[in-house]
Amino acid sequence: MCVYTHTRAIRHTYTFLLPFIYLVLTLGGQQPRKHYGITSSISLAFPREIDHIYTQKLTEAMKPFGVFEGEDELNHRLAVLGKLNSFVKEWIAEISDSKNLPLSSVTNVGGKIFTFGSYRLGVHTKGADIDALCVAPRHIERTDFFSSFFEKLKRHDEIKDLRAVEDAFVPVIKFKFDGIEIDLLFARLALQSIPDNLDLRGDSLLRNLDIRCIRSLNGCRVTDEILYLVPNKENFRLTLRAIKLWAKRRGIYSNMLGFLGGVSWAMLVARTCQLYPNAVAATLVHKFFLVFSKWEWPNPVLLKQPEDSNLNLPVWDPRVGILDIHSVISNISSIS
Repeated sequence: MCVYTHTRAIRHTYTFLLPFIYLVLTLGGQQPRKHYGITSSISLAFPREIDHIYTQKLTEAMKPFGVFEGEDELNHRLAVLGKLNSFVKEWIAEISDSKNLPLSSVTNVGGKIFTFGSYRLGVHTKGADIDALCVAPRHIERTDFFSSFFEKLKRHDEIKDLRAVEDAFVPVIKFKFDGIEIDLLFARLALQSIPDNLDLRGDSLLRNLDIRCIRSLNGCRVTDEILYLVPNKENFRLTLRAIKLWAKRRGIYSNMLGFLGGVSWAMLVARTCQLYPNAVAATLVHKFFLVFSKWEWPNPVLLKQPEDSNLNLPVWDPRVGILDIHSVISNISSIS
């Protein structure tokens, strides 16, 4: 083959491959599409001006229904929780001393109140109760919580309507603290002390705990994980407020009546936020109904892939119990 023919063949081949080379270089230079949850997003579109206007109108429309608390009420709740947290630390120190722990251990034993549910999610309404969890170190027994702590609460001037439900599926002490209704659960961890910066999301904390402590911890762990998995917390919160109001007005916001409860509604909204990570609340409300009107039930709503943490705890399996009534609409939190 002559040089001219060879050069011509190379030029022809290059011309033929050029579009493909350009396509590969273009795609190769793009960042992978970011996604939240177990799939890629449906849309990454940013809100238009009209979307912000509709979101403001949505906010104004919800105000007459007591969806938002005022600044004074929010501060009152914070003050009550602060008092309760100090109260718990004081009680744990007293019990630790009575069990002859060294003075240095008693001083640093800690203890902490965690919140969960609507209050922790930031979507509680006016006058709503607070779901809370008392976390104690390993030497504090559940019997201590329902005996000495209960008696300590009984002697407190600001505590009213005190009652214990020790034999419930998730044992709880209920009371009003300075006018705020509180449902307080208990869990002890296999730790010598409870630091103020404790993170409950780690699976290792569940090791060697009894099932009642695991159930008590579950509310905090699920709530924190939902907040961790949504792309924009403020958009999530406003959307959830709207969906909760809609569900309550239509009488379908209730676990006891066979409908969805607070955590389930929160997970559905969180999944919508994952699918439309840049959308504002007005758009997300519309997309919520679009997504779940077309959902192929009983396929579960997953915010992340289920994980087996090797703790011998129940993990959701689609091959088991799929005909159970609770599996008709499956929300999988991926938290043990």
